[in-house]
Amino acid sequence: MAKLYKLNKPYGVVCQFSGEGNTLASLINIKDIYPVGRLDKNSEGLLLLTDDGKLQHKLSNPKFNKEKKYVVQVEGDIEENSIRLLSQGVELKDGITKPARVCRIDEPNWLWERNPPIRVRKLIPTSWLEIIISEGRNHQIRRMTAHVGYPTLRLIRTSIDNYHLNQLKPGQYERV
Repeated sequence: MAKLYKLNKPYGVVCQFSGEGNTLASLINIKDIYPVGRLDKNSEGLLLLTDDGKLQHKLSNPKFNKEKKYVVQVEGDIEENSIRLLSQGVELKDGITKPARVCRIDEPNWLWERNPPIRVRKLIPTSWLEIIISEGRNHQIRRMTAHVGYPTLRLIRTSIDNYHLNQLKPGQYERV
């Protein structure tokens, strides 16, 4: 039977088990499992890990259109026009993104403190978004929000397909 785990990847952890620095090996000691997709070092939240190559492929390959949901804090008071542009798809260096589902939300009440905290600028407000995409280009959401003039300050993945972060705290994992 395939092993499948979900992990709440903390900020600053690299999505690999070997190498220098803060890697997945510092959080989880289970042999022969591998990340399903990636979260960059500066992103947080749900990371799936499995020993099943077919499952890994099915969940991470964009041709299967598996939705990934993110909670995103951006710099600035985002305007509706920018949300509309993100929803339609934006032109990045590697082509136009697929349409996304984007809505403005309140700061989540379940959110944990990030270490280190994001930079706070007294005169510049921030906005929170929920963004759902079905592709997974390198740094896609960060590039999308920057493209419309609102740099990403914090990025937390909360679900992949039918798998949800739920109440896992940063660094915690559980078998699915």
